[in-house]
Amino acid sequence: MAEELNSNYVPSPDEEYMNDQQLAYFRAKLLNWRDSLLEEAQGTLAGLRDSAHHEVGDDVDRATREADQALELRTRDRCRKLVHKIDQALKRIDDGSYGYCEETGEPIGLARLEARPVATLSVEAQERREIKERQQLSGAV
Repeated sequence: MAEELNSNYVPSPDEEYMNDQQLAYFRAKLLNWRDSLLEEAQGTLAGLRDSAHHEVGDDVDRATREADQALELRTRDRCRKLVHKIDQALKRIDDGSYGYCEETGEPIGLARLEARPVATLSVEAQERREIKERQQLSGAV
């Protein structure tokens, strides 16, 4: 799949679903998102290293710095998980399953993939899963 992607290209529902151009579009979108997240993570690491070298005066300053670092680490962990989801989506592009619901096999839809390129479920399947999870939580209480 060496489809050349026009920079003005936007997937259209009038085309064949998950054609080579759409797959190239979503691959580029996912790779750009991944690069951006990895760049952000590098900045976070650099910031944590810099703040570790600064002496902070009193207990309040130290507590503030530690709270900021904890928040940065949680954010970085979320980014790491998102990068993993992006990598999984790229594998689905390679194996031909990208864009199709993992529960029903139905198309996820361009609008949903545009909003959430790592989506693995159609809107309907996602809603069913969330309802089931809420029911399980309310039954466990």
